Amino acid sequence: MAADPIRLGVAGLGRAFMLMLPTLARDPRLAVLACADPRAEARAHFTEDFPGARAHGTVEALCADPAVEAIYIATPHELHVAHVRAAAAAGKHVLVEKPMALALADCQAMVDAAGEAGIHLIVGHSHSFDAPYLRARDMIRGGEHGAVRMITAVNFTDYLYRPRRPEELDTSQGGGAIFSQAPHQIEVVRLLAGRPARSIRATASVWDRARGTEGAYNALIDFGDGLSATLTYNGHGHFDTDEFQDWTGEMGTPRDAAAYGTARAALRHVTTPEEEAALKERRAYGRGPGAMEARAAPPPPAYNHFGLVLASCEHADLRPTPRGVMVYADDERRFDPLPAPIIPRAEVIDELQAALRDGTPPLHSGEWGMATTEICLALLESARSGREIQLHHQGAA
Repeated sequence: MAADPIRLGVAGLGRAFMLMLPTLARDPRLAVLACADPRAEARAHFTEDFPGARAHGTVEALCADPAVEAIYIATPHELHVAHVRAAAAAGKHVLVEKPMALALADCQAMVDAAGEAGIHLIVGHSHSFDAPYLRARDMIRGGEHGAVRMITAVNFTDYLYRPRRPEELDTSQGGGAIFSQAPHQIEVVRLLAGRPARSIRATASVWDRARGTEGAYNALIDFGDGLSATLTYNGHGHFDTDEFQDWTGEMGTPRDAAAYGTARAALRHVTTPEEEAALKERRAYGRGPGAMEARAAPPPPAYNHFGLVLASCEHADLRPTPRGVMVYADDERRFDPLPAPIIPRAEVIDELQAALRDGTPPLHSGEWGMATTEICLALLESARSGREIQLHHQGAA
């Protein structure tokens, strides 16, 4: 007999919710029953998308909803700690968006609240949930190609020139590439390394003063015993690493290789922060396709990904792709395909269901999310100080 659907509430109907909407609308393991958002128009659209669902004006009211057993927290970064605490106090399991928080003390408070309440706390989505990276991790664990010795992660995008609200261009408020983009790369390399990170050395700076935040970084993470990972990210809208993925985009959908410079072009006539925020608002929930369109859409053609990743083992390089894993071994080059996805980002619900229905401890636990936050903060500190930063909250991988 199939397990009962997870009775889910959603806190925050912003961009993160929009990215998860196709999953929430289509996965039969979920029953989306309620939401919370301060915007009346967003709440109204939600109740149209999910007939019979209730809409609350505050997260506290959502946490008090007796029909809800788990809450997906997709509110702004700085609100995560208060909202996780409220959910835990109400006995609700939590899936909280990355970054978990902007300070280690807040991460620890969330872990403590979950432990005291006896609820599961899962941090994500990051791209370390994606099936191609999980397959590569399993190959490494299998030992066929020897120990993993080096991991390389490279991603070039137009991140910095997509429409932003002012706080998204302020590092102190959780804006910029390091808080918004680095968690994906950090968690992918941690997944493949399979052991706690020891230290990080990094560079990052503001290249475009008009944007005001770091749009690129280089980092070297030491995992000990000769294993290291290099992370390169550049969000300045020139080269695009999707060219290395047969023009399959981050969300697993086809890209138009001829559509160059579209992000910068869209900002060209924006003259004030208010105009840019309004431009972003055009992509907000309720302004475009919703759950009904997501349910009617065909299955995604490929899995999500986050640029070029290579796991170099003693006897093979493994390259996860949107459709499987390329294996470059001592005596052969071969492709290990994955079955085509049916529901986008279903891997997130795999982990949520395993925790809530089977009691399986989640990989992306609160402790996992805290380790990622520590590395993000250490990346910033290393870039500012020019020093290697030791890591102390990495736990077991």
